[in-house]
Amino acid sequence: MNAEYEIRRFEPAAPGEPGYPEAVAWDNAVSFGFHEERSTDERIQESIARSRVDGAVYTGAYQTGQPAPHSLGSEVPVATFGSQQSTLNIGFGRLLDAHLITGVTVRTSHRRRGLLRRMMTEDLALANGNGIAIAALTASEASIYGRFGFGMATAEQSITVDTGAKFRLDHVPEGTVEVADPTVLLELAPQVFARVHGEQPGSIGRQEFYRQLAAGASSREGGPDAKVKAALHYAPDGTVDGYVSYRFGGWDKTPATMEIIDLVAATPAAYLELWQYLAAIDLVERITWNEAPVDNPLTWALTDPRCVAASNPRDLLWLRILDVRQALEARRFATDGTLVLKVTDGLGLTAGTFALEVQDGTARVTASTEAPDLELDIAALSSIYLGAVNPVSLAAANKVREHTAGAAFLAARLFAVERPAHCLTHF
Repeated sequence: MNAEYEIRRFEPAAPGEPGYPEAVAWDNAVSFGFHEERSTDERIQESIARSRVDGAVYTGAYQTGQPAPHSLGSEVPVATFGSQQSTLNIGFGRLLDAHLITGVTVRTSHRRRGLLRRMMTEDLALANGNGIAIAALTASEASIYGRFGFGMATAEQSITVDTGAKFRLDHVPEGTVEVADPTVLLELAPQVFARVHGEQPGSIGRQEFYRQLAAGASSREGGPDAKVKAALHYAPDGTVDGYVSYRFGGWDKTPATMEIIDLVAATPAAYLELWQYLAAIDLVERITWNEAPVDNPLTWALTDPRCVAASNPRDLLWLRILDVRQALEARRFATDGTLVLKVTDGLGLTAGTFALEVQDGTARVTASTEAPDLELDIAALSSIYLGAVNPVSLAAANKVREHTAGAAFLAARLFAVERPAHCLTHF
């Protein structure tokens, strides 16, 4: 253990409370680590207030000795690590408690001293000890977290949609779309998302920031966004089952472009009707969205799928199973079958050989002494957990070792979910 540093975990305090300066210093360190501009006191206060609503815990690594003259003081952490509890949709309408990790930074001048490993291993061990079966994060760099047992589990992409004369949807309209004051989303956005979260495999419960983002009350750049507009989809019974918030890209862009900020639809009809609305906006010829699903129903609903130009497909949700038996028994499986899995775990949290026996979609997981059908690292098992990553592909990449012919294909069928896994939430 490196005596030059002290690791401290704390819940962010409100303004005026004794621990508030510590929370401010932590927030400033995170902003510095992600190359953001220096925050105003108001923005920091808003950020900490959201963290308190989310039940976040801050972790920092602090110098125990005297910092170099004129450098940042010892009250500013040289490394940061945030965590909070949420839920993950693991398919077939099941929600599993999940440990979310965010705000991970290490100051350049203090790298390669084991600070990230120390914070990560201690945090995962605490979550495991608290009975949490899975951890999740979204990674700014894809090469960092595999060594801690995280595997990429969902992906997203950016799309540009040509809404000119070629844009025609082959579907039967259902319900109506109306423009709304964006502030109504402060109330409605969480309600609509709750429906989606209960049905969409890969969905992570959203933080306080998202309703503020959708409503224009806050933005990723900080502060409110007066450009935000909103439209709601009403089901035939009058309930709101979808919304889109968006903003105009400016007259200096050619062709004229609308940018989607957040699009959440609880039904396929709502999803397509919101796109129909966006495509009909006067004077606009293009819609962009940076958080679209890779398997996008819009493409298949268009008479000319080339209206959608996809780019930059990328990983989004990374998972780390903390308890193999608990995680596997929590989910429902698409078919019946038996596999013996030999799972390695570099952190020693949940390694072993397990017999996975599925009957009527329900799993029973026991320790096994039998020869394994599949041998894989905990990161690979975490990748296939939501069904979005095919074990056959991982076997071809030598990330899964198949000892029984056809075992990877059986795993692909077992872990399949009812619709393509997609995560709508960055954190």
